[in-house]
Amino acid sequence: MRIAMIGTGYVGLVSGVCFSDFGHDVICVDKANQKIDMLKAGRVPIYEPGLDVLMAKNVAAGRLSFTTDLADAVDGADAVFIAVGTPTRRGDGHADLTYVMAAAEEIANAVTGYTVIVTKSTVPVGTNRQVQEVVAAANPKADFDVASNPEFLREGAAIDDFMRPDRVVVGVENDRAAEVMAEIYRPLYLRDFPILTTDLESAEMIKYAANAFLATKITFINEIAGLCEKVGADVKEVSRGMGLDGRIGNKFLHAGPGYGGSCFPKDTAALARIGQDHAHPMQITETVIRVNDEVKKRMIEKIREACDDRFNGKIIAVLGVTFKPNTDDMRDAPSLSIVPALIGGGAKVRVVDPQGKSEGEALLPGVDWCDDPYAAAKGADLLVLLTEWNEFRALNLSDLAAAMSTPRMVDLRNIYSESKTLKAGFETYVGVGR
Repeated sequence: MRIAMIGTGYVGLVSGVCFSDFGHDVICVDKANQKIDMLKAGRVPIYEPGLDVLMAKNVAAGRLSFTTDLADAVDGADAVFIAVGTPTRRGDGHADLTYVMAAAEEIANAVTGYTVIVTKSTVPVGTNRQVQEVVAAANPKADFDVASNPEFLREGAAIDDFMRPDRVVVGVENDRAAEVMAEIYRPLYLRDFPILTTDLESAEMIKYAANAFLATKITFINEIAGLCEKVGADVKEVSRGMGLDGRIGNKFLHAGPGYGGSCFPKDTAALARIGQDHAHPMQITETVIRVNDEVKKRMIEKIREACDDRFNGKIIAVLGVTFKPNTDDMRDAPSLSIVPALIGGGAKVRVVDPQGKSEGEALLPGVDWCDDPYAAAKGADLLVLLTEWNEFRALNLSDLAAAMSTPRMVDLRNIYSESKTLKAGFETYVGVGR
């Protein structure tokens, strides 16, 4: 199959590279000349483990290429995937579909034969029908169908998620489009991975419903963690006890500073807005959004208490600022709420993150970037564990404590235990829900 992937952001680039590894001929398109030049030079503009190696392999095999010329990429394509950004629109919480519709119009003017136009971007229910209208209006002679194919990629594990998915969701209106999509995903079908073919609206809703549910699990355990602190329970034991129930499962039941990233904040806001627009308020989702904001505020107060109720004049070392490990993504990361509060209170903040500096320098002005935790801890009054990178899971706690002015730790990911930390020389250990 010949595939054009419009957009080389996180979803578009990972999807394009993986489709080429399936054996398809893929052309990835982006308007940003600098990004395309990077890709042509073999450099990946995002951090995703293993993506550089897989990209180089398929470029060398002649199955993967990059261009700024959309018309050339679309000409003769069996399927054109729209994988452009859908950020939250300022003021109303809607997903901004400007880039999606602009891409649809450009594709309409470039198609030369039967083409399935596939929306890979996360879009509100009804968007694919709008894409259909835009394409038909721009080119009444176009022979095409639309399809919805939402992505379920976890940053840091995206390649494995694409190659070994829990499920592939495809929304189509007829057998002709379904056959094209089945051929594209044939390598997964042959290995018995679940492929759900449904209607357009259901496919669109599945993505939002899944992300909202996962965000709800995270927020629920964070709320339980707050109560555990009041009654003397340990949220790690509570999570373990809950997760052993097969109806609940143990994933996304780890207490922490709240969810962030490119999906959950944006998609919960969009789902809440869709409900309002259709006079069916999504009350659970709206509460999840509100509670998640409150969780971040609670983390700030937890850190303040560990600093003798004041940030002014304190030196605080923060380990991890990306929204999760194994990514350089800072979008809606809890650190973007927590770190500015520390600086605003008068603290001097040192930050260590294996991949966060590239985006974090602009997003977190006023912090000092350090190469390792031990340099950041030297003379510090408090150590805050904010993102659970593997690099932070086996630190020499005795060396950290010895380097600090006042050896105190706030562990917002519950990586360590109080007994181990105090034994290593820390005078204070504060976790979440413990």
